[in-house]
Amino acid sequence: MTDLIRSAGLSYYAEVARSVGLDPKQMMRKVRLPLAVLDKPDTPIAVTSLRRLLELSAKASGAEDFGLRLAERGGLTNFGAVGLIVREQATVREAIAAFSRFIHVHHDGMKLDVIKDKQTVTLTLHLRGRRPTAPRQSIDMALGSIHRIIQSLFGSDWRPQEVHLHYPPPHDRKRYRDFFGCRVVFNADEDAILLSAHDMERRIPSAHPLIASYLRKRIEAIETRPASWEGKVDEVVRSLLASGDCTVERVAEHLACTRRTIHRHLAEAGTSFSAILDAQRADLVIQLIDDPDRPLADIATQLGFSAQSAMARWFRGHFGCSITEWRRGVRPLGKPAGVPSASAA
Repeated sequence: MTDLIRSAGLSYYAEVARSVGLDPKQMMRKVRLPLAVLDKPDTPIAVTSLRRLLELSAKASGAEDFGLRLAERGGLTNFGAVGLIVREQATVREAIAAFSRFIHVHHDGMKLDVIKDKQTVTLTLHLRGRRPTAPRQSIDMALGSIHRIIQSLFGSDWRPQEVHLHYPPPHDRKRYRDFFGCRVVFNADEDAILLSAHDMERRIPSAHPLIASYLRKRIEAIETRPASWEGKVDEVVRSLLASGDCTVERVAEHLACTRRTIHRHLAEAGTSFSAILDAQRADLVIQLIDDPDRPLADIATQLGFSAQSAMARWFRGHFGCSITEWRRGVRPLGKPAGVPSASAA
């Protein structure tokens, strides 16, 4: 099953790639990542594609710290709603607990274990993948980002006690010591950050308990990520329809597979790409036509219809009335099977 991550993980990719002499668009084409995701941070993309991009970029540029360079420019904003809820916690301990609980909303193959003893708290990173461990650049970016998040809660003068990395030492160890500001242990048993237990009770001056409560309720409502092929295709279709660029070929790019793979898995689940696309179109079209000033031709284009007339025929077949009638409040009693009720719409 393909793990997904919000494309916000690539927010600074173009900048970092250019800084080491790479053409970011050319590199993304090599791993079949849609260029549009650079400007759309909430778009789900395959974790495997992101990992290939980071490894290929490090190799092509000779920048063995490529993942760290991405982490260096990122921060809480890269994690969307997860970053917001972390920022509003009262203490560093609560912030780390919130990050650990909700990180899967940003990256559904990432896990952070928090283990505390009397003097030390160990934050151990786990990145799910086909290999026994994730590629080095992905680990650097993820662990480096966690370090930057904690540092932002304390201030730039904070340092962890130690950082552990499971892979062999790079040519330039000093770069890693400078980034983390502490001793870095390579060939370790795990990928982890160790910090003082005393640091965990540090209060966060910018925290707002009411905002934190509101954000927690919002993120709890969306924290269940799809685990099936049907659910993941549905998630990507929903995202791409909102931007007006949804085809099975485009969805396959985001899932790092072929269209045949999508069709096969959906058939095994008893559904089809067309059925998922239709269901998402039905949800979105009701929202779009609620705005009488939005041209129907523009709506048809966004939803992937060849013409406004094609959308009109589909709408009548799906909802049992015309768009004009729907806007006037008509809700046919004998609607086709599978059409949402008026209250649901």
